[in-house]
Amino acid sequence: MSVSFDYYKVFYYVARSGNITLAAKSLFLTQPTVSHCIRSLEEELGLTLFLRSKKGVALTPEGKILYEHVEQACRYIFKAEETLREYMLLQEGLVRIGASETTLRHYLIPYLEQFRRLCPGIRLKIANTTTFQALRDLKDGLIDLAVVLMTPGEGEDFQVTPLAPVQDILIGGSQFCHLHKRPLSVRELEQYPLISMEAGTTTRKFLDQFFLEHHSRLNPDIELAAADLITPMVSHNLGLGFVPYEFAKESLKAGTVFQLELEEQPPRRFICLVTHPEHPVSLAGEKFIRVLQDRTKRSAASGPGAMEQPSPTPG
Repeated sequence: MSVSFDYYKVFYYVARSGNITLAAKSLFLTQPTVSHCIRSLEEELGLTLFLRSKKGVALTPEGKILYEHVEQACRYIFKAEETLREYMLLQEGLVRIGASETTLRHYLIPYLEQFRRLCPGIRLKIANTTTFQALRDLKDGLIDLAVVLMTPGEGEDFQVTPLAPVQDILIGGSQFCHLHKRPLSVRELEQYPLISMEAGTTTRKFLDQFFLEHHSRLNPDIELAAADLITPMVSHNLGLGFVPYEFAKESLKAGTVFQLELEEQPPRRFICLVTHPEHPVSLAGEKFIRVLQDRTKRSAASGPGAMEQPSPTPG
């Protein structure tokens, strides 16, 4: 037996109101159309569902049994339709975002604030994690999108959209000020104490590769779990360190650290929006992506990217 849901929907409205005319008005249908649907449903089921009188209609015992079940089904379906309307109007929903410490602290927060103002009914679930873990979560469908720091060519199994460039610079403290008299080679850095992210992190892999490409090896004296700690340690003359320009900008202005000139500059990295082709993004997620991309375009039109060095000069 395959009965159209439209028949059950009409049956529900007629049974609830006890009147075909009222049901027709609620459904925006004509009275003959409603009567036809009820007759067709009774024929399909082989049962009489209503007793008709001048006052209206009343359910038969079989009609009451059917109504008990149809009423529950309609309630769930109508609730689902209402929820979907709220999702379409961006009044409700959830966006799950994976973000590395770097992108969250120095890039993403203003976008999250703007999105919250635009769509206060949509929940934001933020996972502050590593780039590697964010991509794994994205592949497993645990998050909807990731905003992470990547190098060109990474993420071949994902949909990657660069948002802002990031230039890493080498900084030193006052005890190393003599080094800015001339450009340094990567191999020369081996003779100085270096401060870097710990092994296994995306940034450390990036720098390890950079050193290898210039026939050298990164062997830091101090390895850290948080990139924000590099600049303070450099300012206390514990070693030289590579950091994105944005991390050291205020310290450079204050004069507590200075930038060293290099013969070989590290390649630029990019803050990227990453999605997975096998996990479609929700309407709420698409709205967040539009906010991210629109604001990024405006920022790009007004000047250097959020974490790009405007003018890399030493000292």
